[in-house]
This record gives sequence, structure tokens and C-alpha cells, in this order.
Amino acid sequence: MKKIHSDEAPKAIGPYSQAIRSGGLLFCSGQTPIVPDTNKMVDGEIGPQTRQALMNLLAVLKAEGLSLADVVKTTVFLKNFRDFPAMNAVYAEVFGEHQPARSTVEVSRLPLDALVEIECIAEAS
Repeated sequence: MKKIHSDEAPKAIGPYSQAIRSGGLLFCSGQTPIVPDTNKMVDGEIGPQTRQALMNLLAVLKAEGLSLADVVKTTVFLKNFRDFPAMNAVYAEVFGEHQPARSTVEVSRLPLDALVEIECIAEAS
């Protein structure tokens, strides 16, 4: 088991790792729409927040030489499921033709009152 850290992604705001590599899999902790350079949340609607959360995930993946094409499963946590269509449009744009398995759930609250948080599992063989 190996802890993964990327300076290109937001620092963990609690006692957890950005990701853990175990065998041939990389388990990425949920990423919120925090801009790493400022450590502040992206202002605005679900679209920009979704894009930033995905870019943060990509930064963690890159720390292990991986890309979004290596992602096999994501979980998307939404503060409001009415935001699903706008989140889904950005998600589809960022992932392109690659379509990993996904679960999307509505939650009552996210860290720092984010509108979205996204975690993933990637193949790291």
C-alpha cells in the first residue's frame, strides 16, 4: 500500500490521503471544487464546480502517471440532484468517449458547502 500526494491538487482537509495505491488499483479520495493555488472554493454554479473537482482528481491521477482514461469507477456526490443535468454535461465533456462506471447520489451536505464532490477508482497496473 502506498500513499499518493500531488501538490497540483488541494491539500487534504482532514486525516486522510489524496489517494492510496493498493495492488493494481488507485483509490482517490473525494475531490471538491477547491482551487489548489488559492485553497478557495470555485464560486458559482455546478458546472464550474464539477470541472474543478474533476481537474483535482486528474492532478492526483497524474501523480501516479495515470489519466482519466484509467478511471474504472466514479462516485459523484451532489448537494442537490436538480444539478444532475448540468453536472452530467461537464462530466461527459471532460471524460469524452471514456465512460467509467458511476454512481451519483444526493447528500445533505458536503465539505465547505460544496455543490459537488467526486471520488474515483483507477486501474494503476
